[in-house]
Amino acid sequence: MAQPGPGSSEEAPPAAKKRRLAVSERYVPPPRKLNHGVSFGPEHFAETSYYFEGGLRKVRPYYFDFRTYCKGRWVGRSLLHVFSTEFRAQPISYYRAAARAGRLRLNEQPVEDLDIVLKNNDFLRNTVHRHEPPVTSQPIQILVENEEMVVVDKPSSLPVHPCGRFRHNTVIFILGKEHQLKELHTIHRLDRMTSGVLMFAKNVQVSKRIDEQIRERQLEKEYVCRVVGEFPKQEVVCEEPILVVSYKVGVCRVDPKGRPCKTIFQRLSYNGRSSVVRCLPLTGRTHQIRVHLQFLGHPIVNDPIYNMEAWGPSRGKGGHVEKTNEELLKDLLQEHQAKQSLDDLEGPRKGFEDSVKELEDSMKVAEDPEKKDMEGCPLSSTSNLEMLGRNQGLGFCENQDEPMEEKSPEEKNLGEKSPEEKNLGEKDPLCMECRMRRRDPSPQDLVMFLHALRYKGADFEFCSKMPQWAMEDWDG
Repeated sequence: MAQPGPGSSEEAPPAAKKRRLAVSERYVPPPRKLNHGVSFGPEHFAETSYYFEGGLRKVRPYYFDFRTYCKGRWVGRSLLHVFSTEFRAQPISYYRAAARAGRLRLNEQPVEDLDIVLKNNDFLRNTVHRHEPPVTSQPIQILVENEEMVVVDKPSSLPVHPCGRFRHNTVIFILGKEHQLKELHTIHRLDRMTSGVLMFAKNVQVSKRIDEQIRERQLEKEYVCRVVGEFPKQEVVCEEPILVVSYKVGVCRVDPKGRPCKTIFQRLSYNGRSSVVRCLPLTGRTHQIRVHLQFLGHPIVNDPIYNMEAWGPSRGKGGHVEKTNEELLKDLLQEHQAKQSLDDLEGPRKGFEDSVKELEDSMKVAEDPEKKDMEGCPLSSTSNLEMLGRNQGLGFCENQDEPMEEKSPEEKNLGEKSPEEKNLGEKDPLCMECRMRRRDPSPQDLVMFLHALRYKGADFEFCSKMPQWAMEDWDG
């Protein structure tokens, strides 16, 4: 039986101080501020390894510690009650088995009884068998590297930094593991499905300098995308305000109550079915380009959120969405699950009603984008819609694919493990995902036709190549 490996926490829990306790009193150590900065070392990169298969980059399953301090709403409640009401992705039987296996720890002491009542400052650690979704095998191209910055051409499907279900399949980890580029400071972010120019600073001073340019709107950004239909030949300026419907899910809409923003569009080509459009966002709102294109009636061809029937007959054109935010999120979830239903070839699947309830519950605590989930990750508006219906939290092992087929020589990575090493830790008796089979996405499924083509500041300008789908003679 595979045993959990060492924890992957970036900082140790608070050290316990010895003092006299009453017979019935349970000692809770004093709190210690956790460091949420992005800083990873060799021990983190060594948690697992990559392998390549069918045009995809995959991560071998590994053991990982989710950590959190007791949230205010949990104080006075039992662990059993918290698990049964807030972390329903697994049955209570799973948590009981995890406790028996020593995978649940409270203030670094094994949890023997789920009826234990939580107190303020309690530190909870949960060891899970973690699976990450595959991403494209397209390599990250380094455009520029000097003493101040690293600039890359990010492929679609890769998150910038660890968040949600992704950790090793992120730009930060791949750069650290494969290019020895560590301690990078994020200057700006691209949505997971957006490709193109992505900048990192090598020190705090450079990061602050460019951040100041961004605040003063001295940074010029140019994107290119392929949209539905024949986009107007003349320049189009859209200044519709954008409102975030859900930070956790990452859905926005045009709304008078939203924040002001402005995007300039110019058509580059039209092939009879779709248009390539140049986009100049003059502000930096969440999903700004995608939402404005939807409003104009020309959503991005393969946009997994803003080109869906859930928005209504006009698909959000002109801001006409005759639904409340809650109704819209439910319908987006339902349509997404219907499209993904063939991905589950066997194994349990949560009902749609339960998933909606979880989504509604999460919305109650997701109003503030700075709030943290169990993974220490902001409830980010860049989350893809596929997060819907999948509870993120305590003890939930995420999506991975099985079985592993024989790889061609060119698909094998340099760090290939021996058969004995390969099987170690890849199967876990408590992990539901280990008993499931999922169909791999095709590499084409992992591309959205939106690309950051150029970023220009006061003292720099970085450009990437025009993607293949943006070529005038492209016929896809």
